[in-house]
Amino acid sequence: MSALSGGHLAVDFASGSVPALIPFMTDRFHLGYALAAMLLLTATASSSLVQPLFGLMSDRRGALWLIPGGTMLAAIGVGGAAVSPVYPLVLLLVLAGGLGVAAFHPEGSKFASYASGRKRASGMSYFNSGGNAGYALGAFATGQLVVWLGLVGGLVAMVPVLLVSLALVRVVPHLSQLAPEAGVTAFDRGDDRRRAMAMLGFVIALRSVAWFTLLAFVPLWLVSLGHSKADGNRLLFLMLLAGAVGTLILGPVADRIGLRVTLAITQAALTPLMLVFIYVGGAAGVVALMLVGVCVVGTFGVTMVLSQLYLPRHVGMASGLSVGLAMGIGGIAAVVSGALADAIDLRTALTISACAPALGVLFCLRLPAPAPRTRAQSSSTALLPVD
Repeated sequence: MSALSGGHLAVDFASGSVPALIPFMTDRFHLGYALAAMLLLTATASSSLVQPLFGLMSDRRGALWLIPGGTMLAAIGVGGAAVSPVYPLVLLLVLAGGLGVAAFHPEGSKFASYASGRKRASGMSYFNSGGNAGYALGAFATGQLVVWLGLVGGLVAMVPVLLVSLALVRVVPHLSQLAPEAGVTAFDRGDDRRRAMAMLGFVIALRSVAWFTLLAFVPLWLVSLGHSKADGNRLLFLMLLAGAVGTLILGPVADRIGLRVTLAITQAALTPLMLVFIYVGGAAGVVALMLVGVCVVGTFGVTMVLSQLYLPRHVGMASGLSVGLAMGIGGIAAVVSGALADAIDLRTALTISACAPALGVLFCLRLPAPAPRTRAQSSSTALLPVD
């Protein structure tokens, strides 16, 4: 789990660097809000559209090489984008980095599930804590390096990610020994619940509308209020860091009170918290934004476990859908919000995106319990509460 969480930290460090680069790319290439958000869309679309395919490959044949390979491609793509001289090449390299992120996640989350035993929400929270911490650190460290060194700082930031990918090559033989624990993932064949997964997909999508709009525009929102780009990146870092902490808190909470209850409560909190950030601001706005991070990032593991329980025959694809759907919808939403900000103003765009999670609460309340387990599994102890 340490190796998997460390790899997750590295690959999401690269992914988190993209939002940090947006304000600097905006100045360098004289971009509007919509074209600035296109950077985030390119990163998220490339990882989301193909991530279920990587998950299908993982389910059918296994593809452990995707763990180090995806990390390496993410480092090369994002690092190259930071120093590219023309905007189209930036988009192409960001797309390549997104493919690396897509390659890592289904295989990494599948083996993290194997390593989690019976406490799957807690185990996936540990795995996701690495990714969430990496995303936060990527946004902060890359932003600071670019302030100090110029955009070449984005290339320097990817050096540790590249080194981690080489270390993961040595770990692959050990990961290959992991397997599902007997009695924990034994489901009857044919019990995939596609309708339930579709409903969960709506919840993830509506949450992502708000989250990825914030990822794209929190720094630019601070700039529009008269603060510096560095101030904007620090606030983005606080939001993401709070999310990483929330992962460690909400995973065990979900194991105790249930996955669906945890998801519904956090989803309901998002709209009022975002409105406080937009309209109240100040210290209260900072705290509200950090709590948004806790509610969104802290439940990534919850939605991933639910997706795996709804599609027990296709664990890799379930993980790809859970993460990929969030990134794909979120990236599109960021561009739409950017276009709206160009046409009206950024405050209006942020306000509209804040309303999306409120609709998601209705879908949360209709989520069914995962399918019953087999007799052999139902007789085991310490089962995961899913209600």
